[in-house]
Amino acid sequence: MIAFALAVFLLIITPGPGVLSTAGVGAAFGWNRGLFYIAGLCLGTNLGGLAVISGLAAIILAEPLVRTLLLFASAAYLGYLALRIALAGTKIAFIRSAEPGLLAGLTLALINPKAYAVNTTLFTSFAFYPNNFALETTLKLIILNVVWIPTHFIWLYAGVKLNTLNLSNRAQRLINLFMAGCLLTVVALSIWSLLLL
Repeated sequence: MIAFALAVFLLIITPGPGVLSTAGVGAAFGWNRGLFYIAGLCLGTNLGGLAVISGLAAIILAEPLVRTLLLFASAAYLGYLALRIALAGTKIAFIRSAEPGLLAGLTLALINPKAYAVNTTLFTSFAFYPNNFALETTLKLIILNVVWIPTHFIWLYAGVKLNTLNLSNRAQRLINLFMAGCLLTVVALSIWSLLLL
């Protein structure tokens, strides 16, 4: 169980669309919108986890054309976000659009390729109660949320705090380029993983 919790922590803390966009919402819109956004991400992440657990994700993703379309749809969305971030200039503006809320978080979580990869890894590995699927799955969902929720609150806080700092224009531009680069790396890794299949 400890190995599972450590794996959850390491997989969730690494930059991906969920945490990067959470920091962006915090920087651009503050705590209140960020809380709605996190609620949507959390709901979507758990729905994605249930899709993996139930096998629904495997059935849907077993069709190569569907898997490819979903991957490219999510890659296009993440690429769009990366472009918006990179072109934000000298103002930290991870996401500048209508105020994101629960639906935006839910949508991103459901199309996030990293979320499905993480859930598949976590729920198909680390068997600590191999004779009791229901207990093991329940505990994994609890552990996942115990790590996931505070991690996203930390990223939200970082975004809110970042917006209050008096950073130079150059520093803000570099932060935007770094965040855009991280999102593009996630897109590249997702496409690369598809090509390996």
